[in-house]
Amino acid sequence: MIIDDLVRRRLLATFQQLNTVAAAKAFPAPATLSKTLEGIVPSTKGAADRNIDANAASYFATAAVDIWLRSVHSFLVSAALSDASPLWASVSGYYSSHYAVRGLAHLLGYFQLFRMKRIVQLKLEQGRYICAFTTKNAGDGEHKLYWKLLKQTAMFKSNEFFTDNNPDSETSDVRHRNHANYADHLSAYPAFRPLEAAAVRARIDYISKIVFDAPPLPRFSKFPDVEFVQLIAYHRIVGFRALLDEVLGSRNRFWNVHRKPGFASGFMDFQLTEAAGLMVASNS
Repeated sequence: MIIDDLVRRRLLATFQQLNTVAAAKAFPAPATLSKTLEGIVPSTKGAADRNIDANAASYFATAAVDIWLRSVHSFLVSAALSDASPLWASVSGYYSSHYAVRGLAHLLGYFQLFRMKRIVQLKLEQGRYICAFTTKNAGDGEHKLYWKLLKQTAMFKSNEFFTDNNPDSETSDVRHRNHANYADHLSAYPAFRPLEAAAVRARIDYISKIVFDAPPLPRFSKFPDVEFVQLIAYHRIVGFRALLDEVLGSRNRFWNVHRKPGFASGFMDFQLTEAAGLMVASNS
């Protein structure tokens, strides 16, 4: 995976800051990053920069890992609902994808302040952490913005596992979510029989070993297309993990603890069949 040198150096610095406390206690209180950034929002609209300290900059790292853990947890929910509710297996599978994308955006230094209508980019310049604020446009909803920001970078521009998440496309993640949430007369609800633990493990193992020639983007014509929704989410989860593994190696105590979440133990090994390694190929 080709990683921009500026991104690599900033990630190393912000994650190193987390090694000063026990990994289990490194997550700050809920909404710490958004509240910190709201406290320094420029009074005027348009572009403006503000300095922050190393501790505040580390919130981008903890926010990224926290939302990635939410992605993993949502994937488990999706797998468990595969037969009980294909509709909600699709919705939770989509959110697993979205959380992985949002986590990667946080790793790249981006954060959206919804209430303040600002987009923030964290930079490390000459040893100083700088937050660049820009005004959010009408079309910069969260389920569009984070995906777009990733796709604009050299790291993800040619990576077919990541899209602009166009809600009108036949192959679109968010179109599945929108259809499940807002369309009328979906009906066809099966009897609710949640998968037992062994069946969830088998489902995830099956998803992780599917081999394909092109990224299996969810197809609206196959809604709820649970298999493709889960497959693409799983690859994005693994992609987040692979990026941090490459940048941090085994040197970071915080990431070493959280890269194998306890709640997923026995269900996911975060491995992929070698023949399906398009995530790496598309960045090489």
